[in-house]
Amino acid sequence: MSVPSGFRALPLPLIQLSLAAVLKCGQSFRWSIYPLPASTPSEPSHEYRLCLRDRVVCLRQSPDTLFYRSVFAGPPPHPPDDAREAETLTWLKDYFQLDVDLVKLYDEWSERDPVFRSFRTRFEGIRMLRQDPWENLISFICSSNNNISRITKMVKSLCKQYSPPLLSLPPPTFTLGSLHTPPLDPPEPPELEVEEFHPFPPPSSLARPDVSATLRSLGFGYRADFIQKTAQMLIDEHGADKASDCQEAPEMWLRTLRDMPTPEARLELLKLMGVGRKVADCVMLMSLDKKEVIPIDTHVHQIAIKHYGMRGTSGTKQAMNPKLYDEINAKLCKVWGDYAGWAHSVLFTADLKSFASYGLPTPSPTPVKRSSPSAVVEDDTLPPPLPLPTTIRKSRKRKQLTETIAVAPAAISDTSSPMVLQEAGSLAERVKRRRRQG
Repeated sequence: MSVPSGFRALPLPLIQLSLAAVLKCGQSFRWSIYPLPASTPSEPSHEYRLCLRDRVVCLRQSPDTLFYRSVFAGPPPHPPDDAREAETLTWLKDYFQLDVDLVKLYDEWSERDPVFRSFRTRFEGIRMLRQDPWENLISFICSSNNNISRITKMVKSLCKQYSPPLLSLPPPTFTLGSLHTPPLDPPEPPELEVEEFHPFPPPSSLARPDVSATLRSLGFGYRADFIQKTAQMLIDEHGADKASDCQEAPEMWLRTLRDMPTPEARLELLKLMGVGRKVADCVMLMSLDKKEVIPIDTHVHQIAIKHYGMRGTSGTKQAMNPKLYDEINAKLCKVWGDYAGWAHSVLFTADLKSFASYGLPTPSPTPVKRSSPSAVVEDDTLPPPLPLPTTIRKSRKRKQLTETIAVAPAAISDTSSPMVLQEAGSLAERVKRRRRQG
């Protein structure tokens, strides 16, 4: 297919990266997702946007290509700035860790684990992101006793409150060029739901004493104090001066944890407010290159019980303690090996309710006949009905038979056919026999 206007193309099959899974499975919470009017399966169905410090990155995906472009504040450069697009490409390769061959990992996990093998085809392309550690840390402090939808709302409100907007964009169905160059006789302009894009706020913005009260008013609850105190601790320890890459000193210090051994990096994170073992492990896996780390919670515990023979009662929430946490981690690391954290994300995603129908074939549309002999409508909006429980099927069948008998006399009155009388009588007898037997 052709490259969408304004985008550049990076050959990349879905088996290496599925944006639809990776950006919605609870790793990152700031991506804005827009549906596109795709007419064929080979065309991108959605556009994904994320605000960095100086640009908004826009992504689309076809089965074999990742399309990307950057939008900057101010008028677009003419011709397009190749250097800045090269920066975006470098960021993409780092953020999605495209140097890692995901197909090779899936093959290894499938050889080691028959459970993973049963999921691999349906949940292809799920890889770990390499996020900014500061954003990742604050996002997962928000994740305590929370769900993906609410975490997303909290993180976006945090950015809106404490970071000025970089730029605003209309939905992707309207191009920036069409807005700046109207036709000679322009029609009535459509009502565009323009979205403001905010970078993630730096530590100095969240360390102020009044932050806790403001975040509580925004619905953060007890997490408000954790966010403010963690930011303040980092500022007190490392200062608020700007370092390289326009980042503050605490942000740069968090990046140095990538070079520490896993136990030492975990200890540093555990010193921060609101950071327990699970949050620390999420940050290490998703932003600090600790690919073997598996964040354990009751959800992962249930996966371990269900599929890997861990002790416990399936379907029952059990309190997580350090000993149990280590047992589950050791068990799953033994199953999956060096990239155990990456493998766990596939099983974790497969177990999310929001992914219950992900990767399943779309039901074939059922033709619906209208009264007109030439009118046939393909109804592709409703899935086929699920099978009813046995007791409901029986009761409905009895009701349908009873209704048939009730209608029969009216039909008999309109015809003199003895066959109709005979069939109606035999039908009534069959219903009586069924009732006696049931």
